Amino acid sequence: MEVQATGLTHVGRQRQHNEDSYLVADDARLFLVADGMGGHAAGEIASRIAVDSISEFIIHTKEDDGTWPHAYDEQYKRITNRLMAAVKMANTRVLEAMRKDARLRGMGTTVVACLADDKTISFAHVGDSRAYMIRDGKLSRITNDHSWVFEQVQAGMLTEAEAEKHPLRNVITRALGGALQVTPDASEIEIHSGDIYLLCSDGLTGMVPEDEILRVVTESPDLDAACAQLIDAANERGGLDNITAILVRTI
Repeated sequence: MEVQATGLTHVGRQRQHNEDSYLVADDARLFLVADGMGGHAAGEIASRIAVDSISEFIIHTKEDDGTWPHAYDEQYKRITNRLMAAVKMANTRVLEAMRKDARLRGMGTTVVACLADDKTISFAHVGDSRAYMIRDGKLSRITNDHSWVFEQVQAGMLTEAEAEKHPLRNVITRALGGALQVTPDASEIEIHSGDIYLLCSDGLTGMVPEDEILRVVTESPDLDAACAQLIDAANERGGLDNITAILVRTI
């Protein structure tokens, strides 16, 4: 299995700093988006720590000796366990940075990541950065937001439409740096040729509805153009947050 991928980030129209970080590593088949939070550029530091830590772990466990820094979850394949362990390690690194520098206290970051082999693409996420799949012309959301409004939707207290406009829609309930231990949600998808996967920060999904995301990706001539058009669409609607998108196509 081969992949084509591209990524793009933009500060948006309202923020002074871009606290999003992302990684497109074709050789490792690793792709991830991290959306940092915390004033005085600490969010940017948290998201960068997450990206660097996850990529370092994945590279170092390519040829694994069977030992893991975290418990191995038998319900998932080895590739997914690698990704989950990498996210947990990133949480530790963010906490260590805060302990070493008081100015960074209170920072945190979301993360959504995917890692592929020849048969499976694995996902792990913490927070409200999302992953989507486009297959046979249909858009499916892979991840569920770790957010207050999503929990209210699950409990039947809010509708999806109400959640999209709720004043607390940006309140997340899980993030790297938010607790000593973090548990990422994980999923595994059997790879089909021609699938397209989108990883993005909420600066995109908070501005651009899912039906338009699908239209842009399916009608664009290539992934680079689609990524740029997604960023433009979010900015045209106000660009209230940093915007990051990665598109991955399986071949």
